[in-house]
Amino acid sequence: MYIVCSDLEGVFVPEVWINVAEKTGIPELRRTTRDEPDYDKLMHYRMKILDEHGLKLHDIQDVIAQIRPLPGAVEFIAWIKERTQLIVVSDTFRQFAEPMMIQLGRPTLFCHNLEMDETNRITGYKLRQADPKRKTVEALQSLTYKVIAFGDSYNDISMLKQADFGILFRPPQNVINNHSELPVTYDYEELKEILNDYI
Repeated sequence: MYIVCSDLEGVFVPEVWINVAEKTGIPELRRTTRDEPDYDKLMHYRMKILDEHGLKLHDIQDVIAQIRPLPGAVEFIAWIKERTQLIVVSDTFRQFAEPMMIQLGRPTLFCHNLEMDETNRITGYKLRQADPKRKTVEALQSLTYKVIAFGDSYNDISMLKQADFGILFRPPQNVINNHSELPVTYDYEELKEILNDYI
């Protein structure tokens, strides 16, 4: 039996940090996992920028509350869930995810946690585990599932390579250039055609 694992941002919803950058007028926050393969480096960079501008968790949550799913995402998730299980495996945080998950029909989500001080300032983060996307696929495979996975960024690559079938979905050209061995799709209908052979 096949099970589907997917990324969240850039696949089903717009990139949270790009939206934060646009709403706050801080272009440095546009940097995402599409640009920076080292997630720890990226998060420490983000926290430094937030501190420099006095932004706190509630400022980001206010932006997230306005984010809407990408066109066709809700219907595509429903289509998958009619056929098999879907697990969204994301490097987002529990404190960010709730409004997005409600709009997407609450697919199962594996993600991380933020650490805050008493003033609501983001002081750190706690990963669910190291290399969580790949390890999620490994765990499912240990339960004799076959896994189809798709995502768009550097932090998805280990998941896509571990999966029985991994697909880059709407990736930027730099990710394609660095991982040309992976198939690429650009819309949900094309992705459905591929998934139809497995689920």
